[in-house]
Amino acid sequence: QVQLVESGGGLVQAGGSLRLSCVASGSIDRINAMYWYRQAPGKQRELVAHITSGGSTTYADAVKGRFTISRDNAKNTAYLQMDSLKPEDTAVYYCNAVVASLTTAAWGDYWGQGTQVTVSS
Repeated sequence: QVQLVESGGGLVQAGGSLRLSCVASGSIDRINAMYWYRQAPGKQRELVAHITSGGSTTYADAVKGRFTISRDNAKNTAYLQMDSLKPEDTAVYYCNAVVASLTTAAWGDYWGQGTQVTVSS
């Protein structure tokens, strides 16, 4: 099995920064794309940022220029550096990854449990 665990969320004032981490563990052969999503109360989950295995990135318009996604393939870890945070960034942030399992040789889509980010005005 594969597990994703996010960390780094918390309460921060507007204009502040947080760095989220997502560590993948378990029976991992390789990881393809990694994603960060967020879901605010009463809203649908939305894609925030995406990074390929080769390091290419895409961002939602709402976070361009403020958030940076990166990954350390040796550590099976993705990061989301969030700067100039706004109250509207308040949400539960989820990590998602496409992972090939060592045991089944099959690709699977895995999610973390989420980490709360709250930005006060």
